[in-house]
Amino acid sequence: MTDTTIVLYQTDWCPYCQRVREALARLDLQYRTVNVPDEHANRTELGAIFGKTGVPSMTDAGVKIADDDDAIIAYLEKKYGKAS
Repeated sequence: MTDTTIVLYQTDWCPYCQRVREALARLDLQYRTVNVPDEHANRTELGAIFGKTGVPSMTDAGVKIADDDDAIIAYLEKKYGKAS
């Protein structure tokens, strides 16, 4: 498992978050999850970090990607290499 500084902001029920978790597992990356509240109005931490309240959102060192599973997966594959 590759140690990273990745933090995934997500909910357990979100299918887009599931896609990102599957990509992280496929790439064998260690990461931290932050489960955000279901209601957008209660996602103040997410709004403060990203300026948006959608999930999945991710940070990795200085990189921030908000509310876009496709962009997160593309970033992970580019930075950490595609799994076979």
